Amino acid sequence: MSTSTESPRTDPDAESAAATQWASVLLHQRRTTLPKRLQGPGPDPAQQAEILAAASAAPDHGQLLPWRFIEVPQSQRARLAEVFAAALLERDGQAGEPALEQAREKAYRAPWLLLAVARLRGDDPAIPASERLLSTGCAIQNMLLLATAMGLGSGLTSGKALQSEGLRQLFGLQPDEDALCFINIGHVGQARKARERPPVSAYFSRLGESVGGCDASLS
Repeated sequence: MSTSTESPRTDPDAESAAATQWASVLLHQRRTTLPKRLQGPGPDPAQQAEILAAASAAPDHGQLLPWRFIEVPQSQRARLAEVFAAALLERDGQAGEPALEQAREKAYRAPWLLLAVARLRGDDPAIPASERLLSTGCAIQNMLLLATAMGLGSGLTSGKALQSEGLRQLFGLQPDEDALCFINIGHVGQARKARERPPVSAYFSRLGESVGGCDASLS
C-alpha cells in the first residue's frame, strides 16, 4: 500500500490574484515618514541587504548602473552634522548657534541613513540624464516598498546642503555625480494619517479624447 501523498495543486489564477492584491495593498500602504518620527532600531543587516538588493530590480537602460547608495553609520554622523552646519553658514553667514545646532541635529535622526547618488553625465551619451534619473527613482522606490513590506517607515529628505562642496568632498562624489537625496529608514514611532491619493483622472488621459475642452494630444 502506497503511503505517498500528492502535493495539493495550486490554482495559478488564484495565486496571481492574491499576489496582485498583496502588491496593491503594499503600494498604497507606503507613505513618507519624517525622520523625526523614525525610531530605532533600524533594519538589521539581513534586512539592509534585502533592501539594497531591491534597487537592482530597477529598469536600467544600457545597464549603466547610474546610481549608488552610501551609508552614513552612526560613527560618521558627527562629520555629516558639521557639513550641514557649514553649508548653512555658506548660505547665511549670520546664522546663530541655535540654527547651526538644528542643522547638525538633522544628521542624527534616522536609524539607517543612506545618501542616494546619481551619475547623470558621461558614459553613454545616447542615454540622457532623464533616463538615468528615472532609473535612480525606480531603484529608490523599490527600496522604500521593501522597507514598507518589512513594517519599517521610510522617507526621503533633501535640501541645499546636497549641493555644497563640503558634502561632495565628504562622500567622495565624482564630477559626473550628483547627490539627490537622503533615504531615511527606521521603525515608526507614531504613524501618520494616510494622505488622500490623487484620483487616476488627475494624471491619466487618452490620446484623441478631449481633456478640459482640448484634444489630449495638444494638452
